[in-house]
Amino acid sequence: MKTAISIPAPIFKTAEQVAKELGISRSELYTKAIKEFLETYHHTDITRELNELYADESSQLDRELSKIQSASTQEEDW
Repeated sequence: MKTAISIPAPIFKTAEQVAKELGISRSELYTKAIKEFLETYHHTDITRELNELYADESSQLDRELSKIQSASTQEEDW
Protein backbone atom coordinates (compact mmCIF):
# COMPACT_ATOMS: atom_id res chain seq x y z
CA MET A 1 0.00 0.00 0.00
CA LYS A 2 1.36 3.40 -0.88
CA THR A 3 1.17 6.22 1.63
CA ALA A 4 2.60 9.69 2.07
CA ILE A 5 4.07 10.75 5.41
CA SER A 6 6.14 13.64 6.72
CA ILE A 7 9.45 12.84 8.39
CA PRO A 8 11.91 15.34 9.84
CA ALA A 9 14.86 15.83 7.49
CA PRO A 10 17.57 14.51 9.86
CA ILE A 11 15.64 11.27 10.44
CA PHE A 12 15.00 10.88 6.72
CA LYS A 13 18.69 11.37 5.89
CA THR A 14 19.78 8.87 8.53
CA ALA A 15 17.17 6.36 7.33
CA GLU A 16 18.43 6.76 3.77
CA GLN A 17 22.00 6.05 4.92
CA VAL A 18 20.97 3.00 6.94
CA ALA A 19 18.89 1.57 4.08
CA LYS A 20 21.87 2.01 1.75
CA GLU A 21 24.26 0.37 4.25
CA LEU A 22 21.88 -2.57 4.66
CA GLY A 23 21.26 -2.84 0.94
CA ILE A 24 17.50 -2.58 1.32
CA SER A 25 14.92 -0.20 -0.05
CA ARG A 26 13.55 2.70 1.94
CA SER A 27 10.15 0.98 1.96
CA GLU A 28 11.65 -2.19 3.41
CA LEU A 29 13.48 -0.21 6.10
CA TYR A 30 10.32 1.64 7.12
CA THR A 31 8.29 -1.58 7.08
CA LYS A 32 10.81 -3.32 9.35
CA ALA A 33 10.93 -0.32 11.70
CA ILE A 34 7.15 -0.06 11.98
CA LYS A 35 6.80 -3.82 12.45
CA GLU A 36 9.35 -3.79 15.29
CA PHE A 37 7.63 -0.82 16.92
CA LEU A 38 4.24 -2.52 16.75
CA GLU A 39 5.61 -5.74 18.25
CA THR A 40 7.16 -3.76 21.10
CA TYR A 41 3.97 -1.76 21.59
CA HIS A 42 1.90 -4.96 21.68
CA HIS A 43 4.33 -6.46 24.20
CA THR A 44 3.96 -3.38 26.41
CA ASP A 45 0.19 -3.74 26.23
CA ILE A 46 0.39 -7.36 27.39
CA THR A 47 2.65 -6.39 30.30
CA ARG A 48 0.23 -3.65 31.35
CA GLU A 49 -2.68 -6.09 31.24
CA LEU A 50 -0.80 -8.67 33.31
CA ASN A 51 0.18 -6.02 35.85
CA GLU A 52 -3.47 -5.02 36.18
CA LEU A 53 -4.57 -8.64 36.48
CA TYR A 54 -2.11 -9.46 39.26
CA ALA A 55 -2.24 -6.10 41.06
CA ASP A 56 -4.40 -7.52 43.83
CA GLU A 57 -2.39 -10.73 44.22
CA SER A 58 0.12 -11.07 47.02
CA SER A 59 3.69 -11.54 45.84
CA GLN A 60 4.91 -12.58 49.27
CA LEU A 61 6.67 -15.93 49.35
CA ASP A 62 5.15 -18.68 51.48
CA ARG A 63 7.00 -18.82 54.84
CA GLU A 64 7.77 -22.55 54.64
CA LEU A 65 8.96 -22.30 51.04
CA SER A 66 11.20 -19.41 52.03
CA LYS A 67 12.80 -21.51 54.79
CA ILE A 68 13.44 -24.37 52.36
CA GLN A 69 14.99 -22.04 49.79
CA SER A 70 17.21 -20.38 52.38
CA ALA A 71 18.40 -23.75 53.66
CA SER A 72 19.25 -24.94 50.17
CA THR A 73 21.46 -21.95 49.35
CA GLN A 74 23.45 -21.81 52.57
CA GLU A 75 25.77 -24.57 51.34
CA GLU A 76 26.59 -22.85 48.05
CA ASP A 77 29.95 -21.20 47.46
CA TRP A 78 29.44 -17.76 45.91
